[in-house]
Amino acid sequence: MSSPQSSEIPVGLIGLGKHGVRYLQHIQRDVKGLRVVAISRRDESAGREMADELGVRFHADPAELVADSEVRAVISAVPPTLNAGIVEACLDRGRPLLIEKPFATDTATAFRLRDRVQQAGLPCLVAQTLRYSPVVREVRNRLSRIGPLRQILLTQSFEPSSLAWLDDPVLSGGGNILHTGVHMFDLLRYFSGGEVTRVSCFLDHVVTERTEDNFSAAMQIEGSEGVSILGATAGSRATLGRAGAIRIVGEHGHLVADHVHHTLSQIEGREILVEERLSAQPTLPLVLEEFARVAAGQSLASVGPAEGAAAVAIAEACYRSAETGSQVVVPR
Repeated sequence: MSSPQSSEIPVGLIGLGKHGVRYLQHIQRDVKGLRVVAISRRDESAGREMADELGVRFHADPAELVADSEVRAVISAVPPTLNAGIVEACLDRGRPLLIEKPFATDTATAFRLRDRVQQAGLPCLVAQTLRYSPVVREVRNRLSRIGPLRQILLTQSFEPSSLAWLDDPVLSGGGNILHTGVHMFDLLRYFSGGEVTRVSCFLDHVVTERTEDNFSAAMQIEGSEGVSILGATAGSRATLGRAGAIRIVGEHGHLVADHVHHTLSQIEGREILVEERLSAQPTLPLVLEEFARVAAGQSLASVGPAEGAAAVAIAEACYRSAETGSQVVVPR
């Protein structure tokens, strides 16, 4: 008879900061099928202490963790400028990878990694976690009820971050556009079934000094049937109020939702046909449950390098638009 651990995939976890610890806790408490056997952390002293507490191996070098013979899959939650090296190491060793967004910090790197991962057939799930939100999924399920789409409007706002590295471009690669905007850019594609083709963007910094913490962008989307859809996104890390507004305009009505407050309404004319509060289910356990299936070869990643790279390309187009003051074509 097999032990309970025999069906669990041995995982190496790279990055034990605020977000990496969340991954660890969900694996320990909420998700079956994964077991952490090794960790890597930039703060070597804290990392070794944590490894001792967990009873797992510690590797100061992430590449050594990937090469660890006991590790069968890798989860990475590190500053995004480190992502490329981890993807390359997983490609070399054939390790299934769950990697935090943004997939890369620039379009050229994102496209290169996307192509290499796809050519190698490496199982790779990009943690665009908003796709797993019950509100987001219910909005998508209801799109057919409002007819052909005309506009998609998305905003996210929350308090300034306490993470110093987010305002260090050497580690972060960018500000709110790259770290929060990519969620909304991904949802534009998820809801429309098409591609963002052009962007016009403005950015500012209120609390941060070296990266933006406020932005707004107007976008043109080529929908799945070739129909043009207008999009708009805005993000702020300079408020004490949290919100994640979604407004989708269709020919027959609107869907109005908020993934932070777990609300959804369907509007037709002046009447609210549906008004409900949805589950506040956290998204990371759902991401990890999918990764367990992906790493075991039971399913393909629903959000892979192609999706991760597309969001990065939109982010870079936003930066170029803000810099030049002009509309920018998004590369594919």
